[in-house]
Amino acid sequence: MKTIKIKAIIILSFFLFSCSTNEKRIITIDTHDDINVINFTDSLNYTMNTETQVNLPKMEAGGLDVAWFVVYTGQGSLDEEGYAAAMDNAVSKFDAIDRLVNKYAPDQIELALTSDDVRRIHAKGKKVAMIGVENAYPMGLDTSNVRKFWERGARYVSLAHNGHSQFSDSNTGEFDGTALHGGLSDLGKEVVELLNYYGLMIDISHPSKEAIRQMIELSKAPVVASHSSVRALRDHPRNLDDEQLELIKNNGGVVQTTALGSFLTERKDPPPNMSDFMDHIDYMVEKIGIDHVGISSDFDGGGGIVGWNDASETMNVTKELRERGYSESEIEKLWGANLLRVLDEVQAISSKLQSGEL
Repeated sequence: MKTIKIKAIIILSFFLFSCSTNEKRIITIDTHDDINVINFTDSLNYTMNTETQVNLPKMEAGGLDVAWFVVYTGQGSLDEEGYAAAMDNAVSKFDAIDRLVNKYAPDQIELALTSDDVRRIHAKGKKVAMIGVENAYPMGLDTSNVRKFWERGARYVSLAHNGHSQFSDSNTGEFDGTALHGGLSDLGKEVVELLNYYGLMIDISHPSKEAIRQMIELSKAPVVASHSSVRALRDHPRNLDDEQLELIKNNGGVVQTTALGSFLTERKDPPPNMSDFMDHIDYMVEKIGIDHVGISSDFDGGGGIVGWNDASETMNVTKELRERGYSESEIEKLWGANLLRVLDEVQAISSKLQSGEL
C-alpha cells in the first residue's frame, strides 16, 4: 500500500512539473498596452504597484511576459502646429519607455527589437518591453521619421487612429460618412513602402476598411491588427468583417483579439466577460485558422473584462483557452508565437529590400 502511495506521489509530482515547464515555455505576449508618462518618473513608475492595469508587479503576478507599450497620439489638426505637438507627445512616450528599461528597472525588464531578443530576455527571467506606435500622425509630412521611430525601438505602426490622418482614412469615417483620401493618401502609400523597408509591422486596427484593403494590397509583408475583434459577433467599425479576415489570412498576417468590452458584445448587463472574449477567438480560429489569431488587452486604454481586468489576471486567459479545448501548442501560437512569426517575416522582407533582393 505504501509503495502505491509513493508511486502516486511521484506521478503527481511529474505531472505538476510538466505543467509548470509548459507554462514557462509558453511566452505570453500582449500587443497593446497604453501608457501615461506620469507613471514613468522617479517617484512613480512601473516598478511599483501603480493603479494602472499594467505594471511590473502585476505582470509578475499574472505571468504576462511581454507588454507592447504604445506610443499613442490622438488625432489633431493637419498642420505644422498639430504635427509639432504630436511629435512632442510621441517623443515623451519613447523617452518614458527608455527610462523604465534603462533607469528604473533594467534588472527586471528589457526592450526587445526582434523575436530572438524576446526569447533571450525571457530565458533570463526578465519581463520584455516592446513598442508600438498608435497613429503615425506625429511623423508629420517628413517620411524620414519612419526610420527615426524604428531607431527608437518601434516595431509596429498604425497610420491612423480616431480621425483621418495625413496618411490614412480612419474607421471613424463610417460613423459620419466622411473620407479624406479614399483610403490611403499618396504619402500614406509611401509610408507603407518605408515600413516594409525598415521592418516595422503595419498595424491595421484603426484605419478605414478601404485603407486596410489598400495597405494589404501594397504591403510586401504580413500585417498585424494589434487590437481588433470580430465584426460578425459585434457590429462595430473597429472590428474586422469576414472579408477583411480573409484578406489578412491570405496576407499571412495576424489579428490580436482584444479584450475591450464594447468591441466584444452589445450586451449592457452583465458586463463583458472571458466567455465573450473567447467567442471572438474561437470565431477567428474557425474562420481563418489558428496561425492567424493572437491576444491583446488594450489595458490602460479602455480594455479589461471580467476575468482579465489587469495583467495580474493573465493566467485566467490561459486557463480558459485550455477549457475551450486548445492544445498547448495552439495556446502557444495564440499567446505570441503567431505574432513573433509575423515579426520575423516582416524583418526578413526588410533585409531583402535593403539588400536589393526584392
